[in-house]
Amino acid sequence: MVSARRAETRWVTRIIPIILAGCVGFVTFVVVKHICLDYFRSGRHQSGTAITFLVLYFLFFLLMIISYLRVFVSINTTPGVTPVGPGAALRKAQEKTGSGHEKDLEAAARYEPRPDGDPDSPGLEAFYSKDVFVCETDGRPRWCSTCCNWKLDRVHHCSELERCVKKMDHYCPWVGGIVGETSFKFFVQFTFYTVLYCVVVIVASVLCFRLKLRDTARVDGLAIGALALSAFFGLFALTMTLTSTRYILSNLTTVDYVKSKNVVHQLAMLVPRGTPPSQDFNVITYPLPKPTSGSALSGQTIAVEYPSPRDQLATRTFAIVRTEMGENPWDLGHYRNWKSVMGNNVLDWLLPIAESPCVNSESSESFYEMGPLYHALRTRFGLPEVPGREAGAGPSRGWERAWDGASMA
Repeated sequence: MVSARRAETRWVTRIIPIILAGCVGFVTFVVVKHICLDYFRSGRHQSGTAITFLVLYFLFFLLMIISYLRVFVSINTTPGVTPVGPGAALRKAQEKTGSGHEKDLEAAARYEPRPDGDPDSPGLEAFYSKDVFVCETDGRPRWCSTCCNWKLDRVHHCSELERCVKKMDHYCPWVGGIVGETSFKFFVQFTFYTVLYCVVVIVASVLCFRLKLRDTARVDGLAIGALALSAFFGLFALTMTLTSTRYILSNLTTVDYVKSKNVVHQLAMLVPRGTPPSQDFNVITYPLPKPTSGSALSGQTIAVEYPSPRDQLATRTFAIVRTEMGENPWDLGHYRNWKSVMGNNVLDWLLPIAESPCVNSESSESFYEMGPLYHALRTRFGLPEVPGREAGAGPSRGWERAWDGASMA
């Protein structure tokens, strides 16, 4: 389980679900007993109206609760965080045990600013075994200075958790933590069913309120209370549902959307070995050359050990290219974007059972399947195709298990 770094955030995350449970308990008492049983069935002898509201209420109540539990469990058991590097793991262990000098720990701060310079850095092979990955200007993957590890595509660092999270959307104390790749689908289902649940409560409360006001000229305080709560949470949930749906259709997260208009993605794309750089792009070849053993004197050039002829057969060359401002390499089109998050059929869309397909993506081109922009960039920069390689062919995500193990070693 990964918890928030700040104590106040942890307490808020624990208290808010209790408040929500209290609100739902109050609304359940008002709608079920006060409105349906006492007023419509016993007071007005309208059993049909009471049964209709009860069926709709408990249908959406159960779907709301199940989807809430699904997102809560996902957040607390499989939050989608990536492993930290050895440096960060050692620092965290020292902070827990209190070992090491306090000043030294403060000097180390919370980050290791420079990327690992080892050509055999753990996890690096996970990137250059793909056809394309997000990179820096020098062609190496992005580096997280806090986690001391390479950042997978579409991974963002969460300051609340001090961990990198796959497809991070936002930190939500209402559902118990970070909403990301593993929980976003269930979060959307939860907000959607919350809207429907609140609509039932609003209709029942308004109808009861109007009838009582007309018949007895009395104001029903309980109905007003249920109406106020359901209107507040219903409006909030509706906003979240519409916003999240918009992001899903564009294959974005909240973090992605905030930067979407001004972001430029830099990608390393596989090209044939020996492809020279051009005025439009540079190239990098993996595995990276290794410095020879021994230290170089000041002012001397360090000798570099290149791969053996046998290892050179496994080398891979990448062209380093840039997208235009605002282009999204992972946009598959509205329908495929929707299916990548919500599932492949209507039952998956409605029931909070199966995980999002993107969680277990087997795309051989990249960490996440890329859309038409991938091939458009190859054409735009005139990148040659790799001989003997079919479009879309490549290694599966079996490397990810090895990368996880190497990173946590």
